[in-house]
Amino acid sequence: MIFWIVCAVLTLAVTALMVTPLVRPKEIGDDNPDIAIYRAQLEEIDRDLERQLLEPEEAERARTEVARRLLAASNAAVKPTAASKPNRWLPAAIVVLMLGVGFGTYWMIGAPGYPDMPLQSRLAASEEMRANRPSQAALEAAAPVPPPAPDVPDEYRAAVEQLRVIAPTRPDDLEAWSRLAMAEVELRNYAGAAAAQEQVVAIKGDAAETLDLQRLLDLKVVAAGGFVSPEAEELIGDILDSNPGNIAARYYLGSLYNQTDRPDLALRLWREIIENGDPANFHVASARAQVGDAAFRAGVEYALPEARGPSFEQMDAAQDMSEEDRQAMIGGMVAGLADRLATEGGPAEDWARLIRAYGVLGNLDAARTVWTEAQQVFVSSMRGMEILTNAARDAGVLEE
Repeated sequence: MIFWIVCAVLTLAVTALMVTPLVRPKEIGDDNPDIAIYRAQLEEIDRDLERQLLEPEEAERARTEVARRLLAASNAAVKPTAASKPNRWLPAAIVVLMLGVGFGTYWMIGAPGYPDMPLQSRLAASEEMRANRPSQAALEAAAPVPPPAPDVPDEYRAAVEQLRVIAPTRPDDLEAWSRLAMAEVELRNYAGAAAAQEQVVAIKGDAAETLDLQRLLDLKVVAAGGFVSPEAEELIGDILDSNPGNIAARYYLGSLYNQTDRPDLALRLWREIIENGDPANFHVASARAQVGDAAFRAGVEYALPEARGPSFEQMDAAQDMSEEDRQAMIGGMVAGLADRLATEGGPAEDWARLIRAYGVLGNLDAARTVWTEAQQVFVSSMRGMEILTNAARDAGVLEE
């Protein structure tokens, strides 16, 4: 209520400053130069009379004539003209315009009814929101059901159902749980995939690598509908303890801050990975998509750096080569692509191209390795997983 009173008082004060000159009565003669001249003549006559430059009778006649002209000019000045009549409505129009524009604009882009939130109160509310957010299980239960996986044979579904029954009977079977995690992702059962990957991490114990934890983190977040649960936050801490620069962990930590009303901290984390990471990386691309809103809510102007992309024009040069030279060039390009993806990452299309290339070259072990690594990167991207799965089938890594 105090906020609205202050806004109303300030708006009325500004409006009054604008309207007062329009409604203030004018002195007679303000707009007629003749009146000022006649007044000056009367004063001049009085001075001449005091200096005895005029006789009293002559001065009286002159004063009478000037007074007559002054009266006529004054009567003309107080008569309203057609041009001045609209001014009666101008002050009212300004009042209505100021109130309407001011309060209307705030109603559209402001936050009517939002309570006053000093900085310390906002920080405390953010901490409370973070401390009381739902658990992983609650988020998974409330998450929307993902669309069914396309083009999955019934035989494959039946095999996965069998694996779901067999794996729990073998709690230490790393291969069974790893296969189940990948199969659940392909079927878009992300909650089941997260549970299977969690068992993989438990089996590996201290030998679990950062990629294992990152895969579990990806699965937990996507299974929770994009929210970062307390369990996922623990994983973020574990990953950052061993690898402080891990892009995935820093992206999800920024997401956690963004979801708990700390866009300033989210912006700080996301800017770093956006400006130093590969735009084709799933986590970097996700940060790029959300950083604008975070910057706006943090009150910071931020312009996205231009995304860079790989170029493959040099492939055209292979058309005029001999078969041996062409194969050598293709092998070199495949090796270069593999090195770039391993160090910088890239879009799902590039990973799929590498998988198919290894399949064409007959190196199924390399194709299978790339397929496994690519799943770690694009587990949260439905479109990316679809592209990679098709490539794996084309290369012979997956059976039809």
